Order: sequence, then structure tokens, then C-alpha cells
Amino acid sequence: MNKTADMQPWEWPEAHWRGLVNQVRAGRSLRPATWKNGARCAVAFSFDSDHETSELRDGGKSIGRMAWGEYGARVGVPRILAMLKKHDVPASFYVPAVVALLHGDEQRRIVAEGHEIGIHGWIHELNSVLPYAVERDLMFRATDTLEQITGVRPVGLRTPSWDFSPSTLKIEKELGLLYDSSLMADEDCYELLLEGEPSGVVEFPVEWVRDDAVYFMMHRFQSLRPHTPPTDVFDIFRREFDAAWEDGGVFQLTMHPHISGYRSRIWILEELIRHAKAKGDVWFATHAQVVEWARDHAA
Repeated sequence: MNKTADMQPWEWPEAHWRGLVNQVRAGRSLRPATWKNGARCAVAFSFDSDHETSELRDGGKSIGRMAWGEYGARVGVPRILAMLKKHDVPASFYVPAVVALLHGDEQRRIVAEGHEIGIHGWIHELNSVLPYAVERDLMFRATDTLEQITGVRPVGLRTPSWDFSPSTLKIEKELGLLYDSSLMADEDCYELLLEGEPSGVVEFPVEWVRDDAVYFMMHRFQSLRPHTPPTDVFDIFRREFDAAWEDGGVFQLTMHPHISGYRSRIWILEELIRHAKAKGDVWFATHAQVVEWARDHAA
């Protein structure tokens, strides 16, 4: 019988709250002295291609929200890929398996143009509500599906909605993944500890401040209508990059094709690329490339 189940958090014994904290913890920082080719700063753009699965995972009842997701595939991704090609910048795309099955040609194009495909769940499910066996089955099937469709086995995972269960890291370790990109314990890459021991999986941390969804995401039937002016969002992202450049660190950004793929927002991405190139001494890379360099050249 679990005695702590009936306790309030302030009543827990020390061993219990320490155990919760130590399930997954940040280990050694993996910050290199310099980046590839002696660059001062690494820049890693990522795009979570949720498409229709944002609504499917909640039951698929809203045709309108699935159409919004379809915009990401029809307009957002092609527009983003054209922008990246124009500036010769690689990026990472995190793709639910159901999205890959719906839009196989999109994933093959992404890989063919030199970008990375990463795991993003099966149907954008929330890991924290799943039993271990179900989460493991979905993660393994998602990985196999992406490999079958693209011909490349993914090496990194971003959990849907950055929702991390007590089993997630264990499953990533079983999969033999190079990295995770769902947690927020640092600004630099770091090793992940599982129950106090190095897991062999590297964390490439994310942050809500560097995610377009918190500024633009709308849900008509909920109190979710931020619609921050794009100029303000660009200012936040630019300041994050400038600080990373001054610090000699990495600038990581998360965007969504169905959110930032619009005419009035796509310029944010282009201006960030132009600003970084004008600043100079930067290395544009996929998340996997940044993780490999950080792991192999940590100071």
C-alpha cells in the first residue's frame, strides 16, 4: 500500500520527494569551448509538424482544427522549406507517425533537402497519461514508421507537448536514441541522469520563451487567444539569439508550420536568419549535429 497517496506534499517523507525529483535529472553540462569551424554560436531551428494530430489526439471532433493542421502541410512546410533553402540553413522537423503516414512525400522531401526528421509521438499523445507498455509500444512503432517512410532512422525525440512521463527516458534509452529535446533544465546541452545514473541520452533543452505557440496559439472554444504582435515575438527571439551569441552558447528555436507558416509571420524566421548571418561567426545545424558536437567536444 502506498502510504504517501493519502498525504499532502508537505507531509511527504524526504525519501519520497527526493525520489520524485531524482527520476530524471540534469547531469554533466555538455558545453563545447567552440562550435564547428570555430564558430562562436550554434543556431538550431526546429519545426514541430503536428498538423492534424493536434486535434486527432483530442478525439478528432473539430473539422476546422484539422483543416488548420492541414494548412501546416499544404502551405506552412513548403513555405518554410523554401525559406531554409533560400538561405542554405538546415533544420530539424519533429513529426508524429500519423502525420508521416498522412504526408509521406513531405517527410521524404524534408530528408532529401538535408534536414533532420525526429520522433514526435504516434498521434501527438500525452505520455504522462500512458502506462509504460503503451508508451513504449507507441514510441517504438513511431520510430519504425518514420524510418520506413523516410529511409532514415531518427536519433532524437521531442515528446508531444513536451510531456515527459517517468518512463520516457527509460524508453529512449531502450531505443538507443542520441538525444531528447523536451526538457528545460539548462540552456546548453547536458547529459540526462536516470535515477541518478548517466542514461547515455543527451538533452538538447527547449523553453517556452523560444516557442511560437505560446505567443500565437489560438483555441476558439477555450480562453486561449494570445495573438502577440509578430514584431514583439521577433524581438524576444532576437534577444535570445543575441544573448546566446554573447555567451558563446547555442540558440535553439521551436516553431510550428501551422502557426508560423503565415505570410505575416514567416518573416520572423527570415529576419532571424539574416540577423544571425549579419552578426557572423555562427554555425547553423540540425539538433542532431549540435548534440553530436556538444557531446564530443564538451569542455
